[in-house]
Amino acid sequence: MKRRLNNIFKSDGKAVVLAMDHGNGMSVLPELNNPGEIIKKAVAGGIDALLTSYGIATTFQKEIGNIGLILRADGGTSQLAKSTDKSMEIIYQVENAIKIGADSMLAMGFPGASNEDITLKGLAKLINEANKYNLPIGAEMLPRGFEPAEDSRTGDNLAFACRIGAELGADYIKTAYSGDKESFKKVVEGCYKPVLVLGGGVSKKEKDLFQMIKDSLEAGASGVIIGRNIWKHPNPDKICAAIAAIVHENVTVEKAVKMI
Repeated sequence: MKRRLNNIFKSDGKAVVLAMDHGNGMSVLPELNNPGEIIKKAVAGGIDALLTSYGIATTFQKEIGNIGLILRADGGTSQLAKSTDKSMEIIYQVENAIKIGADSMLAMGFPGASNEDITLKGLAKLINEANKYNLPIGAEMLPRGFEPAEDSRTGDNLAFACRIGAELGADYIKTAYSGDKESFKKVVEGCYKPVLVLGGGVSKKEKDLFQMIKDSLEAGASGVIIGRNIWKHPNPDKICAAIAAIVHENVTVEKAVKMI
């Protein structure tokens, strides 16, 4: 298991992960018409791992090369569904990940959502099965899931959700940034597993994205898992290089902006 985690987290204990797992439920067109080209540029920019779908993982093996590979384990609904209550059931098994050479799998956990039992039970079963094969599991812990609620991303609820993920046995946690270093520090301190910050669906200005990354790292995060703010960017290689420099070299936000 440690060798597989070392393919994701570098020797400094941090990771820069490109998320390209959106297409199994939402429209990614036209930006991801050519996933292989974006993967090549992101790898050249210095990403450590790729979180992606089964289809991309099996089609673009050459472009993925030797970086860490994380397979999205759940899904089952699309943006065409009228309900915000996305089921996100486990749809791929541990054997699928091992067969394609993945280093890890990742699944959602939605504490407080109307379907929390589906996601939390599914996550726990996936972790239990993965332990038989020493395959690390990441948990994307989002309070109330995709359901709109004022308190869904507060520091206290994020801390609670991330702790649940750790208690279920996840090897690392993906979650949202709470908005300030003080509250996010409590999220990290309350979770005894590495915490990776997601980029969020809303496109951010480069400086704002870099500042969020910098602040989360200073609060104790172990890196980032960022999707649309990378694969929608006109220069994926440059923004990946800038993010990697912040995470692994502790460069300033100002210097990172100049790298674009």
